[in-house]
Amino acid sequence: MKWIVTGWLLFIVSALFFISAAWRAGDLLALADGIFFLVACFSFLVPVEARKPQ
Repeated sequence: MKWIVTGWLLFIVSALFFISAAWRAGDLLALADGIFFLVACFSFLVPVEARKPQ
């Protein structure tokens, strides 16, 4: 489970860098894609965290 969360956190960091690069380039389409990718990463983390034993 730890490796799954680590992988998704790396995807989130990747999405943040993608958003930053799109912002600097002024590419609105890439910026929107990066934001959607970031939201998708968080949405995939929700079930992983919900399954985590307390």
